Amino acid sequence: MIKPCRVSEAELLVLKAIWRQPGSTALQIIESMSPATNWSPPTIKTLLNRLLHKKALFFKQTGKSYLYFPAFSENEFQKAEADSFVERVFDGALSPMLAHFAKTRRLTKDDLQELTKILRKGGEAP
Repeated sequence: MIKPCRVSEAELLVLKAIWRQPGSTALQIIESMSPATNWSPPTIKTLLNRLLHKKALFFKQTGKSYLYFPAFSENEFQKAEADSFVERVFDGALSPMLAHFAKTRRLTKDDLQELTKILRKGGEAP
C-alpha cells in the first residue's frame, strides 16, 4: 500500500465504490454509481483515470477488462485526512478540535460513552 493522496469529493465517491467492491470493472463501477450520482459513464471513467494518475488506484488487466483496486485502505485514507484536518484547522491540537465538535454538534449518550472509552484506553478505539 502507498501513502494516501488528496482527492476531490467526486474522486472520493469513486474510491468508496471501489473500497466496497475491490476488483470491479469500469462497467461495474459505473452501474453501482450511476443511480446515486446521475453521472455519465464518461464522467466516471474520467474520475477513474484521475485516480490512476494520482496513484490512488491501480488496475490488473484480465483479458479485455481492467479490474480496479484501491492503492490504500479506507482506514489509511481516513487517518491521513483526519491528521491533515487537525494540522490545518487546529494547528495539530486535538483538545480544541474535540471541544469545537462537542460544542457545535449534538453528541448522543452513546457518542459520549464511546469517546470516554477511547480516551480511557489512551486513544485506541474499542
